[in-house]
Amino acid sequence: MTSNLPLFGGIEGGGTKFVCAVGSGPDDIRAETRFPTTNPAETMGRAISFFQEQAADFGPISALGLACFGPLDPDPASSTFGYILPTPKPGWTNADIVSPLRAALNVPVGFDTDVNGAALSEARWGAAQGCDPVLYITIGTGIGGGLLVNGHLSHGLQHPEMGHIRLPHDLIADPFPGACPFHADCFEGLAAGPAVEKRWGQKAETLPVDHPAWDLEAHYIALAVANFIFTVSPQRIVLGGGVTQQEHMLPMIHQKVQKLLNGYVSSPLVGKRIAEYIVPPALGGRAGVLGAIALAERVFRHA
Repeated sequence: MTSNLPLFGGIEGGGTKFVCAVGSGPDDIRAETRFPTTNPAETMGRAISFFQEQAADFGPISALGLACFGPLDPDPASSTFGYILPTPKPGWTNADIVSPLRAALNVPVGFDTDVNGAALSEARWGAAQGCDPVLYITIGTGIGGGLLVNGHLSHGLQHPEMGHIRLPHDLIADPFPGACPFHADCFEGLAAGPAVEKRWGQKAETLPVDHPAWDLEAHYIALAVANFIFTVSPQRIVLGGGVTQQEHMLPMIHQKVQKLLNGYVSSPLVGKRIAEYIVPPALGGRAGVLGAIALAERVFRHA
């Protein structure tokens, strides 16, 4: 039974949509809604209304988690904690999105990136249970990475921006200049969905399985994954996002990662058991909002 567990609220804040849920974990989601991301006031207002409405049926939540698109400030000691930092998303730069939630709902709020939230949920309930460090990479409209180390989500000067690492770019084999407005041919600029579409003239999901785009995509993803294996040494890597939902992609990535590592990492997990090491999300499309609930659970336990 789950009725005696603390009840949490979770918000997955995406650039195109927000997902809100009330529950205590993947087997206990009492209510869920989603709506388009418009301006901060309207979007946060809809989220607040949802949780206020659910309180009438389920009682008040004990804490709230917000796993959001960035860049953002996740440092509770910072004067801009809870703010969206300069972003291409119109109207959201310097938006304070945590304070309105605290004021309206009067609960502690856990706040982090959407990918850190997904890393946390997959470690808590999904494909990375029992593993630490855990690396979660999403490859879709953008590319981002979340990292859990020694039970803590990784922060530093800001938060990890794994989508913007630089990769070897053979301009003869791939003359595409890159699509990132900041760095051109960084990982995101070469391999995110918009880069695939600009390079080939059609969306990734419309490309046939034998299209050369997939081999190139697997090449760039494998380069990034190999770099993260060398630097972070994760015990489990979860690859999410629309691009990796293509069934043929993971075996290609596995093979290319093994070739790049070239026997240097001796763990059997990067040998015959690589399919157990680089895996899809077990929580599917709910990894983000469940990550937000996991953030709420954490801030509640430490309040």
